[in-house]
Amino acid sequence: MKKSFFATVALGALSNMAMAQSNVTIYGLLDAAVVSERGGAAGSVTKLTGGVSSASRLGFKGAEDLGNNLSAVFVLEEGVLIDTGASDVAAPAGQAGQAFNRQSYVGLSSKTAGTITLGRQYTMLYNAIQQVGDPFGAGYAGTAKNLFPVAGAEIRGSNAIAYSTPGINGFSGDAMYALGEQAGNNTAGRQFGLGLNYANGPLNTRLVYNNKNSDTTTNTTLATPTLASSHDIGRNVLFAANYDFQVAKGYFMFGSDKGYNSAPLYNTTAKPFGTVFNPSLDSNDLLIGTTVPVGQSGTVMASYLRKNDKTTLNQDADQYGIGYSYALSKRTSTYVAYAKIKNKNGAGYTVGNNTEAGTGDKAFNIGMKHTF
Repeated sequence: MKKSFFATVALGALSNMAMAQSNVTIYGLLDAAVVSERGGAAGSVTKLTGGVSSASRLGFKGAEDLGNNLSAVFVLEEGVLIDTGASDVAAPAGQAGQAFNRQSYVGLSSKTAGTITLGRQYTMLYNAIQQVGDPFGAGYAGTAKNLFPVAGAEIRGSNAIAYSTPGINGFSGDAMYALGEQAGNNTAGRQFGLGLNYANGPLNTRLVYNNKNSDTTTNTTLATPTLASSHDIGRNVLFAANYDFQVAKGYFMFGSDKGYNSAPLYNTTAKPFGTVFNPSLDSNDLLIGTTVPVGQSGTVMASYLRKNDKTTLNQDADQYGIGYSYALSKRTSTYVAYAKIKNKNGAGYTVGNNTEAGTGDKAFNIGMKHTF
């Protein structure tokens, strides 16, 4: 009896020690809104949509203390369509049907040496837009996704190795390499990015570079596999910044996109307004925006975006967006938003939101978001 008692106490103590060294968190976000879209070739549409301000999700994350300021970390995150209960929210080509299509990675984190992670994860380009440069946080009708180059692999890279340095006097750096994993050609399909960050007091800035090879291989059974498609490299350079003036926060972004697939369309419909529209191979992107606190719980968001197509087609576009979010609590908020795009010379950019590309040149959202 005594041996059994002491064994039980010992096992309980060891279990408590293990729990103290590691933890797992279940988290999520539920977002739904009524969306009204106008101006598309297929006509107007009003619908209930999930993930308008932020994509709905269910996730698991954890860390284990390995000692010596080193921890093992992981994230598994699945998208959810709150309006239907289906998964695969905004799943890009090749990712539909995969359980954890948002994020899935494991890695090591050190307070002195930085963090390295392996798996499916966000690119430096998207993080700069969503976390720093866009007053709408890449969501609502006013999302920068409507004109800036964030679609598909520009948002998340699969088969990726990422490294983030620790912060030193406000400076930090990021690097990511996503393997193409195509037999016979180590460069086909690969993507890499670099980021330099500075955050100190009210100022937050990021400078990022993204490089994507869109080639694909075929005839891999041959002694020397051949390319099914060969294109020039897609390259993006983006500077994003915000500054907190207390009475308001100012936002600025400027980007340069050159080469094949450097500015993939959020809306892949070939004729959103009745005529064929293809992505630009040489363009600049500009955003000027602000968020203004209203009382203790409200926030006004506004931005102006411009896509400057530098090709001979000159298919430019301007977007104006405004929104309002009201926090009912720390975890629950309601919102309204409206945006309009003015397309020029046959451009076909549409007003979408965080998870949908939209169908027209105008859209209105009213909805709510809850996190847990």
